Amino acid sequence: MFLRPLDPAADGAALHRIFGDPDCCLWLPEPATPDIETTVAKLKEWYAGFKDTSWVVCETPDGPALGVIAFYNTGRDADIWEAACMVTPAARGRNYAARGLYAAIRYLFENTTARRVFADIDPDNHASIRTFEKLGFTREGVLRGEWQTHIGIRDSVIFGLLRTDSLTDIANPPELITA
Repeated sequence: MFLRPLDPAADGAALHRIFGDPDCCLWLPEPATPDIETTVAKLKEWYAGFKDTSWVVCETPDGPALGVIAFYNTGRDADIWEAACMVTPAARGRNYAARGLYAAIRYLFENTTARRVFADIDPDNHASIRTFEKLGFTREGVLRGEWQTHIGIRDSVIFGLLRTDSLTDIANPPELITA
């Protein structure tokens, strides 16, 4: 398994298996995209400015994207980053999200001044909650009525990991390609 930098144009068709799937997008603010072109445009919009902290999960360095691991700096504080991950339905059950996040978090803490990584998760997104708990993130609280989404007003469960916390070791982390 590898993490390589996300290229919206090159990876858009493969990632449309996530972002074009209504079930995969259930917990996102917006519904699934209708076509590959819209997926590519959204990927360019979402990941603009985060090229060094956005990767795709793949089996080989040049293989198709099976998922996305990304960190977004919130702009509020240069040392606080939000983590996000999604894996295509066909690739689920192989621990790609946890393995990818593990490698990416280590990279972030080793190569930046980041002091905190957090995840903002819908309380009904049990798979995502399990992934972050598996990595050693602490459940910090619930923000009630936090998001207006395509399925209505939703709460957020916040999970956090500080640089000084213990990141739980994950077997077989991917090789992270940075260039």
